[in-house]
Amino acid sequence: MQSVWRPDAIDTKVPSVARMYDYLLGGDDNYQADRDACEELLKQVPSSKTLAVNNRNFLRRVVRLLASEYGIRQFIDHGSGLPTQDNVHQVAQAVDPESRVVYVDNDPIVLAHGRALLDENDRTTVIQADMRDTDGIFDHEETRRLIDFSKPVAALFVSVMHCIPDEDDPAALVRRVAARLVPGSFLVVCQLVSDRPEIRTFVTDFMAQVTHDHWGRVREEHEVAAYLDGMEILEPGLVEVSTWRPDNDLAPVQQTDEWIEWGGVARLP
Repeated sequence: MQSVWRPDAIDTKVPSVARMYDYLLGGDDNYQADRDACEELLKQVPSSKTLAVNNRNFLRRVVRLLASEYGIRQFIDHGSGLPTQDNVHQVAQAVDPESRVVYVDNDPIVLAHGRALLDENDRTTVIQADMRDTDGIFDHEETRRLIDFSKPVAALFVSVMHCIPDEDDPAALVRRVAARLVPGSFLVVCQLVSDRPEIRTFVTDFMAQVTHDHWGRVREEHEVAAYLDGMEILEPGLVEVSTWRPDNDLAPVQQTDEWIEWGGVARLP
């Protein structure tokens, strides 16, 4: 790998989205600043912890489906976050041990923990990169080592598009990635949305402030739908993710609607 992790590269006083997500999932790879930010967020949007869990369950279901029913054996997970239970490579390799996964994140602590987790798994790697740098990611030596772009790939953007500001055009990012993939590939996209302007404004401003502008915007459903224009959307379409092909009728669903994780899965024609 080209990136070199240094302990001084982590600013423990500035919350990171990856570490806040880890805290909401009940993980231990976070700092006091991350925990404080999450607790403040929960005062205004108390469903955030449940939303994080449901989002992780959605990721698990999607990867299992693509591997088992569509034969996908290659995954690029943009903005992967910190390792937790049932990571993409674990779900995909449970279907086929030859499945290959590239994790991408710009947080140096993700690189450190990911390397430790994947030290003995030569079909999986983690690279430190900005998920907006499509050429850098696709041309990275580790990506080229693992991914055969002449075959279908699943590109994952799960609960990360709200981290991209409007000026960086998240829809254009999805189009750039789609242009690098062969027909029969998949894009998995979801992000935080709300139909309540006060929630969109509060969360957007709060997260921009605490992360020192490493944030984009809570959006509306129609904006997320535009990311996947012209692509075949798998059933049940673009939905609140806890309702996307739940494992059974007892699976947990989102109980409140101040904001939701909204999206789905598209296949490239």
